[in-house]
Amino acid sequence: MNESFNHFQERFKEGLFNLFNTDSNINELSINRGLPQNVWDSIMSFNPLAVAVPEAYGGKGVKVKECLAMISTASYESLPLALTFGINVGLFLQPFAKYANEAVKANVFSRFINDKAMGGLMITEPGYGSDALNMQTSYDAVGSGYKLHGQKHWQGLTGMADFWIVAARKKVANGELARDVEFFVTDNSIEEQKIEVKQYFNNLGLYMIPYGLNNIDITVPGNQKLEHHSTGIKMMLDILHRSRLQFAAMGVGFIQRMLDEAIEHCNQRKVGNCSLSSMDSVRYQLSRIQAAYTLASAMCAHATEMSGIAFDLSGEGIKANSMKALVSDLMQESAQICVQLSGSGGYKIDHIAGRGIIDSRPFQIFEGSNEMLYAQIAEVLTRQMKKYKLDNFYAYLKDYELTRRIAPMFKNHLNFSIPDILVQRQLIVIGRIVARLICLQFAAEFTDKGFRKDLYENCIKHIEMDIKKFIADIRDYNNAEPVMEYHDASCWWKLV
Repeated sequence: MNESFNHFQERFKEGLFNLFNTDSNINELSINRGLPQNVWDSIMSFNPLAVAVPEAYGGKGVKVKECLAMISTASYESLPLALTFGINVGLFLQPFAKYANEAVKANVFSRFINDKAMGGLMITEPGYGSDALNMQTSYDAVGSGYKLHGQKHWQGLTGMADFWIVAARKKVANGELARDVEFFVTDNSIEEQKIEVKQYFNNLGLYMIPYGLNNIDITVPGNQKLEHHSTGIKMMLDILHRSRLQFAAMGVGFIQRMLDEAIEHCNQRKVGNCSLSSMDSVRYQLSRIQAAYTLASAMCAHATEMSGIAFDLSGEGIKANSMKALVSDLMQESAQICVQLSGSGGYKIDHIAGRGIIDSRPFQIFEGSNEMLYAQIAEVLTRQMKKYKLDNFYAYLKDYELTRRIAPMFKNHLNFSIPDILVQRQLIVIGRIVARLICLQFAAEFTDKGFRKDLYENCIKHIEMDIKKFIADIRDYNNAEPVMEYHDASCWWKLV
């Protein structure tokens, strides 16, 4: 544990590369469910999760920079592996370090350090996906502890994690559930706390990670209830916002891998006497992935500064939603471009890019679907605009803290009035614009600190192109509606 972090990073990076490319083949491992135990043992021998354990309990101190750097290193080699670490760090170890009772910390942290334990978070329920505040998992006070009952599904590491943080609502006198949410730590090694896996899902990608349906019928001691500082809902927002802010760590390593793979292939692949990388349309596509890498790098830098467990992030929804939604969109786009440039070879599940399309896709869905997050961003901003009696988009953005440095660069495009009445599809587009402006401002601030200026300048060009396209969707949006009962007179061969 006294090893410098830089040395650990180099050793971890080299170890993962050798493990996945020499000792075994990641392309073969990734098409099977789970990983062989010897591979897991080799990965965990580096004790990577020690970065998210406080120094007082034998860890490296829960420093955000080190947590995100470890995750991004893993992501370069394997996105599912990075998500495994992201779940452990962002959804268990960080909230546990911040909110758990001191009496239970020593045992849990010791098991992470010495026994290579894992942990996760249970919020999502059947029928209540993004509607977390209406979850039906309940708890009752029983003696000196709590009885929890309900169901949870789509938790990463289902049946694999040793510890869980489980969200539940209190049963009140009339049999209904209280509005507030509480969280409880469970230990699967103790029979009365063991969570039953009712069903494993055949998830489309991320084969390394088990997902499923869990039955909750357990009793936990009173000191395993997390101790919030105000309300359970604010604690939940703090946990989720921190996780969303730190999505960039999984994104930046993955996007860099797509970029490196695409550049290498395009340099080697010849069309006539020229390499693919000399073709104009190919160079545009490569620059597109590179812009995504620039934005994700800046997001990581910003998250490092403001997402430590000492901070209350319950009010940071705009930043959290912007970073999570945009970086996951960029991940998917980068994988799509890499596959396109790789030709037929990329369209294989055992190709890093082909697999990357499937593995990165759920990032746009879990922890809040991107459409929902973009709409929330727009709703907050348009409410603020009405509060200040502003209808001009640019007039608001030029003074808004998160965009005031960047907005003047796009004044010609942003200088228009937002309609009084917006449909949801317009709100989503506004959210997409604002998220890009916010993250581009992060990139500008990061460039001030020494990040490559040429990468930043190319990134500006892509953001401007995106904004111009999105504005057309606001001003003259497509109002097409589905014809739900469409079968009559729509069968082509009956009409020919």
